[in-house]
Amino acid sequence: MGGESVGTETEEQPHGATVVVDGFGLKGPRGWVFRQVSFRAEPGALVAVEGPSGSGRTCLLLALTGRMKAEEGHAEVAGLPLPRKMAAVRRISALGQVPGVNELDPAFTVAEHLRERALLQRRYDGSVRALLRRPAERAATARARIDEAVKAAGLDLDALPKGERTSVRDLERLEALRLSIALALMGRPRLLAVDDTDLKLSDADRAEAWALLRSLAAAGTTVLAVCSEAPEDALRITTLSGETGETTPQASGTPASATTEATTTETAAAKTAAPEPGAGARPAADTTTGATDADRAAVRETAADDTTDATTEEGAADALAETGRA
Repeated sequence: MGGESVGTETEEQPHGATVVVDGFGLKGPRGWVFRQVSFRAEPGALVAVEGPSGSGRTCLLLALTGRMKAEEGHAEVAGLPLPRKMAAVRRISALGQVPGVNELDPAFTVAEHLRERALLQRRYDGSVRALLRRPAERAATARARIDEAVKAAGLDLDALPKGERTSVRDLERLEALRLSIALALMGRPRLLAVDDTDLKLSDADRAEAWALLRSLAAAGTTVLAVCSEAPEDALRITTLSGETGETTPQASGTPASATTEATTTETAAAKTAAPEPGAGARPAADTTTGATDADRAAVRETAADDTTDATTEEGAADALAETGRA
């Protein structure tokens, strides 16, 4: 990460983001999605957000990367306060594939996804000096950026059925996960967020996925990963719904770069929620995604006049319908 081809302006930026969360909460039109989330992760930490579907995991991930606006508590990413500096946090963070937000296009080939992301990266993140470079130099820089990201994500293009011309629909789940992470890494983010890390993976593939995320964290990137079951060596933030409305998560096997404080609470009815993203808040524009209409998405204020305290299946369905493809 941080190769010479990107330019001095990128190399001078510090790598890895400190994430500090205190009493963080997000409420949708139908109730609280998550509440009272508190933890601290230093640069290079691997943070696993663990819990069942519908417990607010994905919404927490989107809020901490500046793509959803929280209403309660405080959070800082690399010293940038949320929600006041959401746009700035989006610039230093990146998402792996998140269903309904920045999914891979099944009709695109791996090469098309990589080239599109490189072009978008140059368009939105490149300096004026970089834009004035000769076409051959810009192409070489883009190729170097692609190669670096693919290598860091452990994506072996030669091992794919048709090499880089393989369509996304023909990728295995782990290969698709690696591709989505490679696309995210092209922006050299300080915070990498990955949704559904262990979804539909065999035990062997799950071990490979966590080994990949550990390697990225060891290289300095702070990693935030949503999962159903966290590995023992991660800073574990557990989101669980319960009859009492409160749950105390565990932080076990915490690396030296992270503290062990973590607290989340949910409303009693949250366990009835449909699959994430959760109840009713809409993600902000994701300028790190490869979708060509990414920067047309707008931040929509969460409804403030709703007094319902429960998160319901209908609320989650509303959120899915509102989110669409960013």
